[in-house]
Amino acid sequence: MHPFVEGVFAQKFLTGNEYASQNAHAGFFSRLFPSLSFYSRLFGGPVRWLCSKAAKGQCDDSAWVHASVWVSDLMESIGCPIEVQGMDAINEVDGPCLFVANHMSTLETFMLPGMIRPRRPVTFVVKKSLTTMPFFGPVMCSRDPIVVGRTNPREDLTAVLEGGLERLKKGISIIVFPQSTRSLIFDQGHFNSIGVKLARKAGVPVIPLALKTDAWGQGRKIKELGPMRPGMPVRYCFAKPLYVQGQGKEEHAAVCQHIASHLEEWIRKDGANDSHPSQPAVQA
Repeated sequence: MHPFVEGVFAQKFLTGNEYASQNAHAGFFSRLFPSLSFYSRLFGGPVRWLCSKAAKGQCDDSAWVHASVWVSDLMESIGCPIEVQGMDAINEVDGPCLFVANHMSTLETFMLPGMIRPRRPVTFVVKKSLTTMPFFGPVMCSRDPIVVGRTNPREDLTAVLEGGLERLKKGISIIVFPQSTRSLIFDQGHFNSIGVKLARKAGVPVIPLALKTDAWGQGRKIKELGPMRPGMPVRYCFAKPLYVQGQGKEEHAAVCQHIASHLEEWIRKDGANDSHPSQPAVQA
């Protein structure tokens, strides 16, 4: 049994405004074979455990957070320190909100529930393929996500606006990644304003979220299963809530600026994933 008590919200990220790993050291096997070490424990541990819960109809919020924090522990166990800033912003709004973030890897989908759900109900906007995948599909479906096809932008906008309003009225906040796909590059030209549009329509605030999760690389054949990079920090930064005025152009620009400025700072500190050594981390 994993050390976190089943049925009780994990306390890992309930540390005030910030969290920083105190013990992120890889053992010998993890240093030598980081991807094998990580994926064997991922699928034999939290994924297997959560899938069994989903199959029994028991994938509730507590189980979701439990598995999310477990994955965060696995990242630290291969030597990837985690740093989270600005978590007080999650508590600053009374009702539901939109978390609008860049999308870099599979890791944020695993980790964000452990940070946000202990503070407020939340779900994702996800592409349809994630709901039909082995292992992940049943778990994702149990979270009542907003599903988009990523083939017809007009249909996706309708799905997000209608599905988003429905969930926000129930008090459920939403995490949205407005990029068309996971990317190590933050291209503002491909970062649409769908999150701000939904927030404007629903009358709820937006919380910008910058993240750098390239410690979990992207695979060539299976995008979700890329190489792991021991020693590469995992970083998140939540910004203060924004209340959308007018058409939301200023708020969308502020979200982009928050993400771009933090990525530039983090790239200077940590470097970038070696698979894109010659490309800038941010494209205007």
